[in-house]
Amino acid sequence: MTSMSTQSLVTLTDIRPRAIDDWPRYREEGEQFLRLAERAHEQQRKAFTPTILYNLVAMAIEKLVMAALMRCGRLPDNHTLHDLVAALERWLPETVRGLAEPLCRLDSFQDICDPYAGTITSPSAGEVHSMLILARKLEERLAVDTVVLSREHGGS
Repeated sequence: MTSMSTQSLVTLTDIRPRAIDDWPRYREEGEQFLRLAERAHEQQRKAFTPTILYNLVAMAIEKLVMAALMRCGRLPDNHTLHDLVAALERWLPETVRGLAEPLCRLDSFQDICDPYAGTITSPSAGEVHSMLILARKLEERLAVDTVVLSREHGGS
């Protein structure tokens, strides 16, 4: 058996993640979902029920978080809001500080992981309004974090 020098071993801390391609596209799509939900809510379009608005907000949040994580070369374990928040807490903690609990609560409106025992609860108009404020606040923090990361890595 050949012995290896401990100096030649690579550990997880030695791995330097790189940005994952397409992160700007995810960010753009997240912004589009959020703008659509905001406009539909403001204009009180009947076609956009509270459940549809919830789903648009959730898609916006997922895309925005994925863009931020991809930008720093990281990914969540899964795509529930709990998993997305956990990834932010691990890799970009300042972006989610004070927002983690309300973001995780959004998962309670749709528990659809088990196709035989899933539940969907329609949010009220007030809850949708709060979701939109929360999503916009997260978007703003993630935008600032993206600028900081870009400057730290030699970008503009």
